[in-house]
Amino acid sequence: MTPESDDDEALLAAWRQGERAAGQRLFERYYEAVARFFVNKVGDAGAELIQKTFLACVEGMPRFRGDGSFRSYLFAIAYRQLCLHYKRRASEPVDLASQSVAGLDPSVAGVLVEREEQRLLLAALRSIALELQVVLELHYWEQCSVVEIAAALEIPQGTVKSRLRRGREQLREAIERLAATRELALSTFRGLESWAAAVRARARERP
Repeated sequence: MTPESDDDEALLAAWRQGERAAGQRLFERYYEAVARFFVNKVGDAGAELIQKTFLACVEGMPRFRGDGSFRSYLFAIAYRQLCLHYKRRASEPVDLASQSVAGLDPSVAGVLVEREEQRLLLAALRSIALELQVVLELHYWEQCSVVEIAAALEIPQGTVKSRLRRGREQLREAIERLAATRELALSTFRGLESWAAAVRARARERP
């Protein structure tokens, strides 16, 4: 396999043909992204869910038809693992359309950050409906397109757009509710993309 063919599709094709090194390269490429996916949504179970995601990826590869990108396929598995995690530990039915991480697991602390705006953003994300948190973090942290998010969550693109709108609305309300001052709330929400980028970079530093 040449360096020129070192993209996801080429690596995936090589992996399917039996080149284990190609699969390892894909996992190394996306390990940080999968880790970030879980870091603000689960507590100590993050490492286990990362492992389960990649294991399920290997086991499900024969059934992957290549309709979407490998990244979307991997996030789809991560999302299913997240849903299973909360459903297994709950004594009552879990509704991800209305329940938040803060309600499901108050012990989740997220990424350690220095700026007050970043801490507020993470806390606000954990306080909105989990399905909206997922869409916002895929959009802002991973720069996933609407098409990629739709493929990962197995929902129509129009639903992704509506969840992004509702997610931003709920996030703004949560920031205003949690902020110590109005000025802090304004600076956090107005700088949403830059604060999200800073949190993404900080999450990349985690072991």
